[in-house]
Amino acid sequence: MFAGRQTGTGAAIAPPDPWDPVVRLSHWLIAAAVIINGLISEPGGTLHIWIGWIAMAVLVIRLVWGGIGPREARFTAFLPDPRAAVSHLFSLLRGKPKEYPSHNPAGAIMVYALWACLAAVIATGLIMTDAKTPITIAKERAAVEQGDWSVLAGGDEGDESPEDSGEIVKEIHETAANLMLILALVHVAGVAAESYALRRNLVRPMIKGPPR
Repeated sequence: MFAGRQTGTGAAIAPPDPWDPVVRLSHWLIAAAVIINGLISEPGGTLHIWIGWIAMAVLVIRLVWGGIGPREARFTAFLPDPRAAVSHLFSLLRGKPKEYPSHNPAGAIMVYALWACLAAVIATGLIMTDAKTPITIAKERAAVEQGDWSVLAGGDEGDESPEDSGEIVKEIHETAANLMLILALVHVAGVAAESYALRRNLVRPMIKGPPR
């Protein structure tokens, strides 16, 4: 896979240029899912649920890749370290951020925070839909539109307070989704600030393919 390259600032090795295909593809697919489901699709709609399932599959693949992928993509290359993250942010404020062979410490904290929020959104989404696939939900809605309500019967039996628990799950889902959007904006601002400080476009390695 792609090795880190030498850099003229900070540490001896910079992140790979480009990142490997799984990291790049999962990054942009999750970004698209956050934007579409957070700002565009109708909550609870068919597209919203499809996007949620796609995001779940992408997150699982990325987490597996964090264990078996190339060195810079593995969790061991960017373990969360709050003290190092604070130190990195101070170095960024001074205009002299160090470079790392994977995500920098602040970026690593952001990655784990975004993944945690995404996992919370997915888990609560599954609870709210009884983990039904988008295909099953579409069939049930089509049946209801045709007057067959029997497909919705029996879902809440044995639950003492389904409305209260449902509201709590919904609140967690919406809060995690909103927090994820805020974190995404902070992430973009951080990338822009670091790109400026390093005089290097940090977005390009996450976009472009292998060198020709």
